[in-house]
Amino acid sequence: MIAERVFESSQFMQPSDDNDPIRSVITQTADATIIAWYVNPGQKIRAHIHPNGQDTWTILSGEADYLVDLYGTTRKIRSGDIVIAHAKEVHGVHNNGEDPFIFISVVSPADAGYELLDA
Repeated sequence: MIAERVFESSQFMQPSDDNDPIRSVITQTADATIIAWYVNPGQKIRAHIHPNGQDTWTILSGEADYLVDLYGTTRKIRSGDIVIAHAKEVHGVHNNGEDPFIFISVVSPADAGYELLDA
């Protein structure tokens, strides 16, 4: 059996009226989990870490404030940016803009873990 290698991103990037961002797993192997995120204006992805791996984001559209520590320090990220949170580095995002913030996340390895933090 041949594993799928090409995915149409529009199948995973559907907006929602809920208060939570949409998290759609595109594919997962032992090497990585690839996730499409759709974050509406006003929505947040809370501060978290991956204790045993990294999370790499490729920003496709929009802009947002990227959380870099538990003190609330942020950095503006936007379409075209690539952002890397190495193992145990705090990260999260707040879309305080007017447009959806859409990105692809690659968490590697797939068992990198996930710990939600209080920030």
